Amino acid sequence: MLCRNTGNTKLDIEELETFVEVADSGGISPAARRLGVSKSIVSRRLLRLESALGVQLLARTTRGAALTEAGTTFREHAARIRDELELAKDTLLPTGELCGRLRIAMPLSFGPTHFAPVLAKMAQRHPQLQINACYSDRFVDLIAEGFDCAIRLGLLPDSNLIAKHIAPIHGKLVASPAYIKMHGAPETPEDIAFHQAVLQGTESWHLMDGDKIVTVQPQGRFKSDNGIALTAAAAEGLGIGCLPNCLTLEYLVSGALVPVMPQYPPKSGGAFVVRPPGSYPDRKVRVLTEMLIEHVQSNPHLWEE
Repeated sequence: MLCRNTGNTKLDIEELETFVEVADSGGISPAARRLGVSKSIVSRRLLRLESALGVQLLARTTRGAALTEAGTTFREHAARIRDELELAKDTLLPTGELCGRLRIAMPLSFGPTHFAPVLAKMAQRHPQLQINACYSDRFVDLIAEGFDCAIRLGLLPDSNLIAKHIAPIHGKLVASPAYIKMHGAPETPEDIAFHQAVLQGTESWHLMDGDKIVTVQPQGRFKSDNGIALTAAAAEGLGIGCLPNCLTLEYLVSGALVPVMPQYPPKSGGAFVVRPPGSYPDRKVRVLTEMLIEHVQSNPHLWEE
């Protein structure tokens, strides 16, 4: 039995939505951030819902909140009700109008230059929509930190997130003329081991030798989690960079950077909109995705090989 005796119990839709957010994010704090309310409000909504149902849905722990057996069963029904209600609200809104709040995480290396104009245009088109953008190159936990979606670049690792491809990401190995004059240019992937590189951390580089992927382990003394900083470091002669074209384009045009080993290009990646798992994508996320794809198609020079 899901509940003991609900009688004429009326369930509040806000309480259902709050319960689903807590269940999906694993705690009251991340759910509160996602909903844009205080933790005390989230707690009160949960207590009212459990009181109305006459059953405990969540087991509170020091690490967050875990679903009870009844909570697991009820979460599926509550999520379906929430999704159907969102769909119904979408059909009643004036054509194209969005409201509520959109929380999105964007990379600092690309976000302000390549994607921020799309967010500004979205805010201008939809005056009832609140947009909260976080620009950082760190890996953001969408569910725990309460984001509706994020833009991720490169090769996506396996995860339970749902991803939509919006643009190709092509790159090159590049170095400054001064670096090449002093150290020479590598001619094969094996030569990378004898050169300095500018790096995000301890990453591998995946280079294409025709249809074959060759993996190399570059070494270097300059590291940063920001692609703009790595591009500037490469231009200053600190090492070879494996960098996306849209960051190096101006440097290549000016001659501050030159291509290295063009016969071994990095494996192409992509730009993706990722969102937490769920059967029904939020309309705000769908509209943003469509606008981003339109923006990419209108500016092909930023994304071409």
